[in-house]
Formats: sequence, C-alpha cells, structure tokens
Amino acid sequence: MMRQSVVRQYLRLGLSILAAVAIAGAVGAFLWLRPIEVTVANQVSDVPIEIFGLGTTEAKVVSRVGFEAPGTIMQLNADQGDRIPKGTLLARLDSREQEAKVTQARASVSQAEAAIRQADATVERARANLWQKAQINDRRQDLLKKGATSQEAADEAKAVYEIAAADLAQAQGAAEVARANLQQARALLAAEEARLAKYSLFTPFDAAVITRSRELGAMVNPGEAIFTLIDPATTWVLAYVDEAKAGRIRVGQGAKITLRSLPNQQFHGRVARIQIESDRVNEEWRIEVTCDDCNDGIHLGEQAEVLIAVAQLNRALLVPQAAISGLQGNHGLVWTVEEGQLARRAVMLGQRTVDGHWEVVGGMPTGAMVVVAPQSGLREGRAVKISEEGRQ
Repeated sequence: MMRQSVVRQYLRLGLSILAAVAIAGAVGAFLWLRPIEVTVANQVSDVPIEIFGLGTTEAKVVSRVGFEAPGTIMQLNADQGDRIPKGTLLARLDSREQEAKVTQARASVSQAEAAIRQADATVERARANLWQKAQINDRRQDLLKKGATSQEAADEAKAVYEIAAADLAQAQGAAEVARANLQQARALLAAEEARLAKYSLFTPFDAAVITRSRELGAMVNPGEAIFTLIDPATTWVLAYVDEAKAGRIRVGQGAKITLRSLPNQQFHGRVARIQIESDRVNEEWRIEVTCDDCNDGIHLGEQAEVLIAVAQLNRALLVPQAAISGLQGNHGLVWTVEEGQLARRAVMLGQRTVDGHWEVVGGMPTGAMVVVAPQSGLREGRAVKISEEGRQ
C-alpha cells in the first residue's frame, strides 16, 4: 500500500514538471515568435555636412602703441576695456621744454617774415632811387650831346645811376637771403612741432584697449608699448581642424561659431584663410574664420568651437553610427525591415554628419527601412512592429 502511494507521488511530480516545461515552452515560443517593436529611419531634407574645429578668438589688427620720445607720462585718457574712436588722445608726456622750443621757433619765423618785409621795402626804395637816377642820367647825356653841359657832369650822373643800380641789386639779394631765412625758420618750426607731436599719443583706428602697461608719472622710453589695441571689426577665430577631415574646406565657406562664455548663442562667419603650414605635432590645419556678429563680446584667447559647412544634402537617409556594425571605410552592416521582417544588410555609406550620423547611399532593397536603435532579440526573419512614436 505504501509502495503504491510513493508511485502516485512520483507520478504527480512528473506530471507537474511536464506541465511546467510545456508552459515554459509555450511562453518561450510566444516570446520568440511575437513581433518585436523597432524604430526606423526616415528620409530627411536639407542636411548640412559640417566639419568641426576647436580654436581661440583673435584679432587680425593688433597694435602695441607707445611714444616716439622719452619722457614722463602726465595724462592718461584710456584704460583696459575702453572703446576709443580713431584720433582720440590716449596719453601725453610732459612737453613743457619742447613747447618752449616750438614757441622759440615760431618767433624765429615771425622775425624772418618781418625781415622779408623790410627787405622788400628796401628793394622798392632802391628801385625808385634807380629810376630817379636813370632819369637824371638820361637828361645829362642828352645835354652832353647838345653841348649844354660838361662831360664831368654827365659822367657824375652816370656814376650815380650805376651806384643806384648796384644798390637795387644788393637790396634784391638781401631780400632773397631773407626769404631763404624764412624757409629755414619754417623748416625748424616744422621739426620742433613734429617733435612736440611725439609727446602725444592718439588712436590710429577705432580701437578697443586690451592692456595698459604704464601709469601716471611713469618714465617711458621711445618705442616702449604703453597700450595694446585691437580693431574690433577684425575679430576672427583661429580654428584647428583634423587633417583627415580638413581637405574639403575652402575659403569663403560659411561657419557657425560658439564661444565658451556664451554656449547657448551661435555666431556666424566665413572661412577667411587656410594657413599653408599645418600643426606638425597635432596634425591639424589652421583655419582662420571671420566672426561677423561677435564684435561686442569678443575676448582674445577665448576658446571657440567652429562648424564649417562644406556641403549640403538635399535629401538623405541618415543612420546613427551606433546602428552600424562592422564599419570599415564607407561600408557597414545594418538591421533592416523588409516586408515586415528583420533582415541583415551590408550597405554603402556616404557623408557623415558632425553629430555622428551616416548617409546610406547603397545596398538597400526597394521599400526596406533601417533600424536605428539596435536592441536585444533582433534576428533575421523575425516579425517586427514599427514604433510610430519613435519613428525617425
């Protein structure tokens, strides 16, 4: 009796195990055969192909200005960060000694001008005297021919005439010397005024002051930089681009610029120059990009990111790189949806976007769609359900 009871227990246990296995097999078959939900890529329009570069903000026009004369700074009108219009007085040296020299030179010019007026008056007087003596000499010579005067009187009139002519020539010579003295005085005045101008420092263009290296009362030497100025209208970004990606960059291509201090604001510019020499250590091209609308917020040396547009796809099928396996060159494997079932395809790839998406250009049957988010459970031939909410 006990033996039959044990047999019945084992029989029930076996039946339970078989039932559990059957249920597990049914659930497994259901899970294996049920359609899996996937996300697929759609065609997109107007896709920019951009190349990334990292660099710093610079200015094309940078001037370090100072005085051409030695002296003591007596006036400073600008400081770091100021915007100064062209022709504004930046600083001035103590120029009292040089101003006195200019005053003395101006007095010399006035004296030379007065000497010319005096010499001209002497010339006019000598010319009038010569005319009078010429008239007397002519009359004496006529009287001599008529025998109405003596030879001595005629000779005396002639001698007086010749003396008057010599006096006129002497007066004219003195006038020329006076004019030469005036030219010399004016030249000396111009030289002294030029020296005086070197005691004042003006902005050569509409400028922003980057640094000021001296304060009031400081002694400076000729050529010593007092201010560093930039022309804000010539700001640009020096970007470094990987040589492997830089070959398609051309002068004139548009660019987007993001400054580190303004990460949520995008500025615009164009490729202005491609430097001939690459960075040999980092194997990068140096690209100069203008910044058309970031003049007011520029800080020299600030880090900047640059996206240079080298092409644009009018219509393209883009797939994230994470959805591509076995990527080699421009070939890779992707999962596709074909007639409601999964398939594995080797596809040809074209352009790559800066955010890591590849353009699929070949290897896709008509009507096939690419799965963009690979997941577990993918196998060839399995039925799929396309997620409308996640469709891309």
